[in-house]
Amino acid sequence: MTIEEVFSKRPTTERFLAGLYGYIPEEINAYDQSFVPCADDAYFSWEKMDYELVNSGSYNQSTTGVRGEWTPKFNPWSKYYVAINQATTFIAHIDECKELTGEEREVMKAEARFLRAYYYFNLFKQYGPIYLWYDQIADLAIKSEVIDRNTVDECVGFIEKEMYDAAQILPKTIQDPTTWMGRMTKGAALGMRSRVLLFAARPLFNGGGSIGYGRGMVNHEGKPIFPQGEDLNKWTKAAEAAKMVIDLDVYKLHFNKTETDPVLKAMNSYREVFTEKWNEELIIARYYKDGEVWNQRVVPPRVFGVGLGGYTPTMKLVDAYPMMASGRYPVTGYKADGSPIIDDKSGYEANGFTDGWLHPTHRDKGIKVHNSMKGRDGRFYASIFFNGMYWIHPDGTKEQYAPVTFFTGGTSSYAHSSGDYVKTGFVFTKFTDPNIDTRKNTWGSFTWSYLRLAEIYLNYAEACNEKPARDAKEALVYINKIRERAGLGKLENAYPAVVDSKEELRKWIRQERMVELAFEGLRYYDLRTWMVADKEANGLRYGLNLLATDYESSWVRTSKICQPIVFERKHHLFPIAQTQLNEMKNFTQNEGWN
Repeated sequence: MTIEEVFSKRPTTERFLAGLYGYIPEEINAYDQSFVPCADDAYFSWEKMDYELVNSGSYNQSTTGVRGEWTPKFNPWSKYYVAINQATTFIAHIDECKELTGEEREVMKAEARFLRAYYYFNLFKQYGPIYLWYDQIADLAIKSEVIDRNTVDECVGFIEKEMYDAAQILPKTIQDPTTWMGRMTKGAALGMRSRVLLFAARPLFNGGGSIGYGRGMVNHEGKPIFPQGEDLNKWTKAAEAAKMVIDLDVYKLHFNKTETDPVLKAMNSYREVFTEKWNEELIIARYYKDGEVWNQRVVPPRVFGVGLGGYTPTMKLVDAYPMMASGRYPVTGYKADGSPIIDDKSGYEANGFTDGWLHPTHRDKGIKVHNSMKGRDGRFYASIFFNGMYWIHPDGTKEQYAPVTFFTGGTSSYAHSSGDYVKTGFVFTKFTDPNIDTRKNTWGSFTWSYLRLAEIYLNYAEACNEKPARDAKEALVYINKIRERAGLGKLENAYPAVVDSKEELRKWIRQERMVELAFEGLRYYDLRTWMVADKEANGLRYGLNLLATDYESSWVRTSKICQPIVFERKHHLFPIAQTQLNEMKNFTQNEGWN
């Protein structure tokens, strides 16, 4: 069809807009369309996958993946510029469709403007500053051989303004949830803008931190591509952006409405964010009727029907969850040999076992539990399935079902000949509805969150703590809302120093992001924009010693199974691929990749 034909009718105009949504990355496919396994909190079991190239640092601008070209997630440059061009085409022609009312056209145009800005942001967070087309249609106005990068501030300014302007037109809520759920709203645009401005305020894009990352980069117009110093007022703008979303009063943290037991209520409240369709916490989300694509990779292999058991947390993530009674985080760091530094005030027991312990999910039959698994918050028990537990099905405690053990010779044994086996001693069950029965190939459904209110609260708390007029009291209000749902007391009761110390509060805000948003695709970017990946995601990775042939011995920490992760200065941003540079001959490559 010609452009004129497409925009002459309502159905084809709507299809064109639907096509723009089709470029949103499908992050549920975390084994090859997400950076989840490229951070320090996740370890995926499968080998010869492209994410291993990222983790090992063995990639460059000319790299082809283990299955040929880089997967779209790892080199989405051309994909997103196609999407950007399609959005600009839509914006330029939507008013030609007279079968739509003027109001409908304005809302659809706003959707396209937001999506275009979102695709720019996806490029920006991976590659840094990119080239802005603004309202140009590529094949009519842009000469690839002469273009170069816009600056960080130009990119951020354009992206956040497009999102803000779109929000002025988009509806607060979707009026027809049976047909149009998943379309962008005012909260979606303002919420993603909050993330954009938070990233822009952090060191990577705000002066380059103590190492001055990017300060030497100059484009062909002579402009420094990265800011030459820190602007603390960017934190103020980030705080204001997050508060705009909160003040919409559209979204609420989700709470379970039936449980009275504190641990079960905390567990179910957290897990239901992802298993209860279109709940009140979700801002941008996608509903999956068939949860097999995720849940099959969580179920322990060779225990309950088809299970691949590959989505596993690292020992570091397991250590990160706080203790419910004290509200304190049990592990505060690591020694040179990888052993944890324990907070003696937390109530954490690092060693030993307890017989007959009753897991919150299974209180009619005890297990022999490693003491480090006891007393954690509700998010821990919703997310971390550990060596020696009964599976999370409601009838998983019946006599005929043995505990799931991952050591060599266990019920879900390490190094099984199939190649599908757990490598850390844990699997990640945060997105898995315990009411489904995977033994009957019943995989359930769930909603994948691209953005939810808990992230906005964390964005706001971080910005309030960092802005020039520091507001620890306000930051703590919103951190404590998240902690309350997890069954925890106030952060300032656990750590009184956070009231007066920006550094102390910063430490625990970052810890809360790691725990609350685990496996949601943000950790990789958080570490880089904070410029701490060299410390947090660089070196050996630990799990349990599943090479052991008995249960007790398998609870020793080891780095012998998991491959180490590599981070160098140049890994703050991805290289612009050589295929793109062959077109864009004057384009400035990222630092360290020349």
